[in-house]
Amino acid sequence: MHSKVPMVTVLALMALMPLFSGAVDIRQLRHLTAKHNVTCVLVFGDSSVDPGNNNRLPTTAKGNFPPYGKDFFDRRPTGRLSNGRLATDFIAEAIGYTKIIPAFLDPNLKPADLLHGVSFASAASGYDDLTANLSQVLPVSKQLEYLKHYKLHLSRLVGVKKAQNIINNAIFVLSMGTNDFLQNYYLEPNRPKQFNVEQYQNFLASRMFEDIKGMNRLGATRVVVVGVPPLGCMPIVRTLAGQNTCVESYNQVAWSFNAKIKEKLAILKKIGIKDAYVDCYGVIQNAINTPKKFGLVETSKGCCGSGTVEYGDTCKGLTTCADPSKYAFWDAVHPTEKMYQILADEAIASLGRALI
Repeated sequence: MHSKVPMVTVLALMALMPLFSGAVDIRQLRHLTAKHNVTCVLVFGDSSVDPGNNNRLPTTAKGNFPPYGKDFFDRRPTGRLSNGRLATDFIAEAIGYTKIIPAFLDPNLKPADLLHGVSFASAASGYDDLTANLSQVLPVSKQLEYLKHYKLHLSRLVGVKKAQNIINNAIFVLSMGTNDFLQNYYLEPNRPKQFNVEQYQNFLASRMFEDIKGMNRLGATRVVVVGVPPLGCMPIVRTLAGQNTCVESYNQVAWSFNAKIKEKLAILKKIGIKDAYVDCYGVIQNAINTPKKFGLVETSKGCCGSGTVEYGDTCKGLTTCADPSKYAFWDAVHPTEKMYQILADEAIASLGRALI
């Protein structure tokens, strides 16, 4: 978060072959980002990219307590729902700006931090505003509102013209969609009454398209969209389905939704937005199918507690596995820092191709 893979996907995977052989050239990426005046990374989405915005919200969807942050700098919980850094932190480090992307709502955010990029993401959010409202978190519409606030703060710091230039040359990252299915469509009654699964996928893809157009109106020209992971491989989904293996029906929904995301991105190219797609589904499935290749041992359960049902609040204060770097999942929903590093490598490769 399939046996028939479209030719576009095959070509994309062929382009990723150097990545999977460990040949990600960070120096080349830094050369490309400098050449194309990439200024910073601005992030929108859910828990996969929320470094702690939800700490400031009246919601239970947060991870600002142990054992979250166990392997972060100073071993402190920040609100990231993992044991350490997220993929976006590694991407920012690869570009060469900063080792972490801070939360825009972090009260300790310094003016200089704005220059390197921030995250507006909110755990439990989604492309569907209803998804965010169910958990009292920030919908994308609110995240975009905060982007306007960011622009104002930036203008005060460096002037209006420079601020606009920073936004025009930023990398915008969108990573969400999981909660729209797991916390909304499959759990709540409203959307299934309005849409069948395919109609809901189309609705979400249209929302994403409109969100990106909204970003474009505010100055975005480069967008990286992260596909949803294989939902059926999440430990909690396996547990609830009573299966030891991935739940194929959920994976099929994720895979077909990702295909719709890519169709929308092809249209965005025509209106002058440079975009890259990060195949989160393919990377996680590859890691689950061939764990040894990635140095992983356990891919069916999380590191926190039993690893089968606990996440967020229910993971609070629990014991964890001895070596999270051998696990794909930190809790029953969220990846480990190691898995986020693997995902970041794929994102860096996609980003490099988008900038060429």
